[in-house]
Amino acid sequence: MDDRFRFSTDPDDIDRELVHRWLSEQSYWALGRPRSVQEAAIDASRNYAVIDDESAAQVAYARVVTDGATFAWLCDVFVDPDVRGLGVGVGLMEGVVADLQPLGLRRMALSTADAHGLYEKVGFAPLERPEQWMVRVQR
Repeated sequence: MDDRFRFSTDPDDIDRELVHRWLSEQSYWALGRPRSVQEAAIDASRNYAVIDDESAAQVAYARVVTDGATFAWLCDVFVDPDVRGLGVGVGLMEGVVADLQPLGLRRMALSTADAHGLYEKVGFAPLERPEQWMVRVQR
């Protein structure tokens, strides 16, 4: 990641309005998500940002839902389209993985439709035994 960008775990670096706009208007997984739902998700998660130090603007976001001991779910990863291709996504993921490393989590999971290559760079791989995993989706 270029030196103009910095990874952050500081809650004050999260631009909640921007994150909501990104996810509810531009992501494929959270289109139309109400602001109140996004606020609740942020409040109940570990949140991460990448900040452009030249403009002080947030340029990426991720959150992790975890018990802090055994399992984590990486979700809502978004990189501003204007900085894609500059290593921001990789820097964000490297920061997230490094921040969680001291917890000794046995598993970290995620779901993606189009960013497999990004996540592989930080150690994610397809499920070894997908027949053991199940999901309940409420529509």
